[in-house]
Amino acid sequence: MTDTTYVLTAIALMALVTILLRALPFIAGHWLRRHPIVHKLGDSLPLSIMVLLLVDSAAGQARSHDGLPWQELAAVALVVLLQWRTRQTLLSIAAGTALYVGLRAL
Repeated sequence: MTDTTYVLTAIALMALVTILLRALPFIAGHWLRRHPIVHKLGDSLPLSIMVLLLVDSAAGQARSHDGLPWQELAAVALVVLLQWRTRQTLLSIAAGTALYVGLRAL
């Protein structure tokens, strides 16, 4: 297979997979709404994704400067506290981000 054919085949396969993934909720929507695994993922996946993003981001930022990661820990603690007390995700994220940016500016 030539390089051009290989590239075009890879692009076509990626396009097909993308179209199928985007069409899946419409094709199998009735089945997906009733399936218990989908409900379990809907309950736990958003929290899991946020925790992974938080850990990756905080660890990356902590490695980018010298000293202890107290700014990151303070911002994470604020986010956890606000989320636990208010259950307002946007407020928690905005307040944690503002605190972190403010502490880094000092």
